[in-house]
Amino acid sequence: MKQKSSPARTAYAVSMALAAGVCANSYFLIRDMPVLIPVFLFLFLLTAIFPVWPSRSPARRRLRHCRYGAACLRIFLFSCVVSAIFHAAAAVLLFPEEWRLWTESAVFCLCVLAVLFWDGMLRVYLSSIQLGVRHRAAGLLCGWVPVLNLVMLRKILRIVSDEVVFETEKEALNAARAGEQVCRTRYPVLLVHGVFFRDRKFPNYWGRIPEELIRNGAEIYYGNHESAASVPDAGRELAARIREIAVSTGCGKVNVIAHSKGGLDCRFAVSQLSAAPYVASLTTINTPHHGCEFADYLLNRIPDTVQKKIAHTYNTAMKKLGDQAPDFMAAVRDLTAERCRRLNAQTAASEAEDGIVCLSVGSKLSRASGGRFPLNFTYPLVKYFDGPNDGLVSERSFHWGGEYRLLTAKGRRGISHGDVIDLNRENIPGFDVREFYVSLLSDLKKKGL
Repeated sequence: MKQKSSPARTAYAVSMALAAGVCANSYFLIRDMPVLIPVFLFLFLLTAIFPVWPSRSPARRRLRHCRYGAACLRIFLFSCVVSAIFHAAAAVLLFPEEWRLWTESAVFCLCVLAVLFWDGMLRVYLSSIQLGVRHRAAGLLCGWVPVLNLVMLRKILRIVSDEVVFETEKEALNAARAGEQVCRTRYPVLLVHGVFFRDRKFPNYWGRIPEELIRNGAEIYYGNHESAASVPDAGRELAARIREIAVSTGCGKVNVIAHSKGGLDCRFAVSQLSAAPYVASLTTINTPHHGCEFADYLLNRIPDTVQKKIAHTYNTAMKKLGDQAPDFMAAVRDLTAERCRRLNAQTAASEAEDGIVCLSVGSKLSRASGGRFPLNFTYPLVKYFDGPNDGLVSERSFHWGGEYRLLTAKGRRGISHGDVIDLNRENIPGFDVREFYVSLLSDLKKKGL
């Protein structure tokens, strides 16, 4: 649903670009006619503050600044070209003997363009999500290298412009379906995190997903359980949390969406800890239902002393961050193929009788470089032991329950273990993670859940 620019908006953008070009090269005029200074100052301020048609979307101030920043940088590039031509002509044709005059004009021009450039750069650096740390750092480093700075500026412009277009279309989509409340399911939604993370508002484990679901009518809750614990221990926490939400909301049941090890914890809570009557549906996202062979390998190869030292360091740190009794080694051991085989045998009979709608989801990377650190490092290890994977869990380990979906994206990147929960807040070409969860809840709503 791409929004087309109106003729008025296009004309305004062209006018601002021309105004900036004229202001940057106005030294000769204002030197002879100082009365024009307020006119050029007004034009320049208008260009710097509103480089494109002003937006009236107060809910998305960040996106507005992103859009304005990108426009300032485009105008800066246009003005640089115009100014270079103008001053070359001034030096060679207009004032060949008066080098001081055109030098003063060039300095004035550089000052004006510098204001425009930093206005744009500060806006995009402070408002863009998609630039990330890597591109911001590269921009700062390359900014002092001729030619490279232009290449990097072009890349920054492309990333920010794509972000503005994508997010603007998403805003329009949400506005168009606001009355439908497509995510207002009969039962509230419980989001369950994976291992080595905690539920915090900032940063949210689920990235931009909860906000998107809430905007479309969902009622969201979190597991609030330990970052690292055995499946039975985490299951006990989650069983209590499920009952608490079901009773306190008066809905009687919840729709559970669990990522990674959280899926194993929820299965145990449902099948072994009497949480089944309070669960309407259980969706597992990239959960290692059949374990990770490479985890078995690492536990067998890493010396016990090293394992204990890592576990002690982690447990000590997480106690300071809110965990009551973190257990690093218990969590890791329950991810092995051997432990998952035991869990599957233990839960199979009761899961068949629970009557809960079950859905499993998986994804995979196309190559190691498609994942962010450390998934780009672990991808080849998992591939060696387990085959195609998402950077941590193999494709063959995802399937469980009734319906199964494998998420894919066009291109050579793929979808990682972190991408499926929007961990990096990245807009991936060919895969809109927020819209996937909207469709997930929309399907549950259609099923009366």
